Amino acid sequence: MFSLFDLPALRDTRIHVVDVGAMAIDKDIYAALERAGRATVLGFEPVPEECAKLNAAARAGHHYLPRAVGDGRTRTLHVCNYSMTSSLYEPESDLLNLYHALGELVQVAGRVELKTVRLDDIPQALQTDFLKLDVQGAELDVLLGAPITLSHTLVVHTEVEFVPLYRHQPLFAEVDQELRRRGFYFHRFQRMSGRPMKPLLRNNDPVLSMGQALWADAVYVQDPLRLHERTPEALLKLAVIMHEVYESYDYVAKVLEVYDQQTGEQLRNSYLARLIGQPDPVAVPA
Repeated sequence: MFSLFDLPALRDTRIHVVDVGAMAIDKDIYAALERAGRATVLGFEPVPEECAKLNAAARAGHHYLPRAVGDGRTRTLHVCNYSMTSSLYEPESDLLNLYHALGELVQVAGRVELKTVRLDDIPQALQTDFLKLDVQGAELDVLLGAPITLSHTLVVHTEVEFVPLYRHQPLFAEVDQELRRRGFYFHRFQRMSGRPMKPLLRNNDPVLSMGQALWADAVYVQDPLRLHERTPEALLKLAVIMHEVYESYDYVAKVLEVYDQQTGEQLRNSYLARLIGQPDPVAVPA
């Protein structure tokens, strides 16, 4: 598939990513933007050793802070035996231990009192285009500390849980309600994950045997009926994210339609032609 950056109108477009819970444990959701050299990244990782690893490997335009993002309160960071499962919420061990290959990964090894920081109190975060959250149950806390940031944000990619893996953590329903209250529109789930209850297991693989859906990544975008409220520049950024990261071509076409209405351009027709492998109608003489 072609890159949307190939279109002349988007060749200078850059996306400001804020990554909360930036631990390098998986391929970045926004890797396509990084490969194109079009992403600046402000990341947060409260586990100091993991934050140091991120900064040591950081490319130009990427910067990581050893801060816990939340609603500004002082909280306890539960540092677990696997850093990726550390959380501002205490693990719900009785529930975790019901499932294969889960409770063993979420055992508290230490506790640290710290002051969380609100995204709205960080000037570099206020112009976020793409917000990624992976904070082990504290996603709602981050959102509650970011009303101004969210008013500028175009896409939110957040981990959500369907059962309380951590005590008293907000679940998907509460995260969904807050994002919809902030004007976001649910797009789809990514990477649904879970585990089977012990002792059942298929081919000795807890992933293949997934019975209970436990967590997923949820993607939120701008309401397609309110796209006209965004500036042309914001619409181009939204189109880039949804094309390069999610391959949501129908949504991109709608975004470009609204952009064309605002500017008099014909990007939507050029985009649709490229999708089906036809000559660009805008570039062909009449």
